Amino acid sequence: MVHINTSRRTERCTSGASSARLQLFGERAPETARTGDAALKVFDLGSVPIEETPVTGFLDTLCERFAFDYAAYAGINPADRSMHGFVNYPAAWKAHYVAQGFQSIDPTLAVAARSVAPVDWSRLEKTRAFQSVFGNARDFGISAQGLTIPVRGPYGDLGMLSVTRDCPRDEWGKLKRHVMRDLQGVAAHVHDAVMRSGLTMRALRTPALSSREREVLQWIAAGKTQADVSDILGISQRTVEVHIRSAREKLCALTTPQAVARAIAMRVIQPL
Repeated sequence: MVHINTSRRTERCTSGASSARLQLFGERAPETARTGDAALKVFDLGSVPIEETPVTGFLDTLCERFAFDYAAYAGINPADRSMHGFVNYPAAWKAHYVAQGFQSIDPTLAVAARSVAPVDWSRLEKTRAFQSVFGNARDFGISAQGLTIPVRGPYGDLGMLSVTRDCPRDEWGKLKRHVMRDLQGVAAHVHDAVMRSGLTMRALRTPALSSREREVLQWIAAGKTQADVSDILGISQRTVEVHIRSAREKLCALTTPQAVARAIAMRVIQPL
């Protein structure tokens, strides 16, 4: 079994847009990404302090250990179907990836999300989506030769570890055969580390309510009607209704009282 040294900080990407924390989807990414038929909201783990994320340093260490060029971890939170992750790709490629909206069509994620076995990207090479995403990846120093390993947890959680290597095809085949068993173990270890990370999972579980949505729910929690909230905030009742509906969706609640109760339980709003 391979042991990954977790004490090493990333050196390839150290800060800002070059951080090994998720900048792949960025702040201006489209609202949803698709893996298979499920629409996924994108969650940026870049807001989680680097000291609190156990995956930090894993990817660079993984690349050094197994002679890969780059690695990426993407996970799907089963509670709200949000996507989160860590990458150590060059900043220029990440910016290009986001600008082109590739996260919504990337077949390496879509196919792996539906698979139980490792997915070699060679099986995707002739698809239009793959060519759209990786057609000019080499201009950014990224090889279109890679592998994605899906990991499925006991609670419906899903993680995907991707690695790339620019080398002759026969050498790639030998590398895969040599490291596949250990790589699958590492993928499971990384996914487990993310799922067990207290701060990371609190961030993933906490819905990204807007300030106005929190404000509206807070007044509803105080016993105010939608008409009352409309007068207090100086907005139309229709706008209040839109904010409440959006908050219910983000909180996975069927009713407004249920949304208020969940928001209080998650400390998104305060009990009164």
